[in-house]
Amino acid sequence: MTLQEYDYARERPSKLAASCLLLALTMKNLGGWTPTLEYYSGYRSQDLHPLVKRLNFLLTYQPHDKLKAVRTKYSHRVFFEVAKVTPMDMLKLEEQLKSC
Repeated sequence: MTLQEYDYARERPSKLAASCLLLALTMKNLGGWTPTLEYYSGYRSQDLHPLVKRLNFLLTYQPHDKLKAVRTKYSHRVFFEVAKVTPMDMLKLEEQLKSC
């Protein structure tokens, strides 16, 4: 989804990927940012928090325009319908990010 948003073009792809992973781990309650993830990604959890919040905001308040191809593609069961996953409440996300 970030490919369609110009605001995310200035982010490093590795930081964007790490932030997406942290958001997914948080959304699915699969644990936080481990020392192993920190070592191999090169990012501390605290470095990713602002981008994780922006990504969740993007999922929460999606523009309703003509660019729906990505959402449609990832709403299919072949891709485990990940586009249909409900975004986290911003306050709950903030609370969980503080703990990791």
